[in-house]
Amino acid sequence: MRDQKIISMIRERDECGMEELLAHYGTLMRYIIAPILPNAQDREECLSEAAMRVWDKIELFNSERGSWAAWLTTLTRNTALNHLRQRKHTESAEDIPPELPTKEPTPEETLLRRERHEALKCALDRLSAEERTIFYRKYYYLQPTVQIASELGMTERAVEGKLYRLKAKLRNALGGEAHE
Repeated sequence: MRDQKIISMIRERDECGMEELLAHYGTLMRYIIAPILPNAQDREECLSEAAMRVWDKIELFNSERGSWAAWLTTLTRNTALNHLRQRKHTESAEDIPPELPTKEPTPEETLLRRERHEALKCALDRLSAEERTIFYRKYYYLQPTVQIASELGMTERAVEGKLYRLKAKLRNALGGEAHE
């Protein structure tokens, strides 16, 4: 019920909705941002940016397509990754000669990427819940192995072993090719 209240408040452009969002989900959002952005100032900027993206994109949330928590965590993660890319881009922009063209993917590359994405999604759907959790924590949320082990009550070695077997299982399911 609290989620619906927050969503409604933000959709109605009630600023108290943002306060509620940060009060109830700020910790989760920080948890997602932390492994991606090591600098504390960058993390706080990213949290503010993610909250503003929620405000701007709230109309895109559709409860029929997924849960509020999934939508919020995805938006937060993508904001953090964009923040990281932007930081890296601005740090190295002066090293790049201005005459170099940017490489836009061709239609064929776009189609191949989409097909690989669907194949990976199908392969991930066939994993157990525990395997998916470990995979997403490591490769989607970019959490360190020690954090995953600690929070799941496992040893680092056990997590590393599971990740090794998961990669082999996915490689086998995807035909042994390297996929994005």
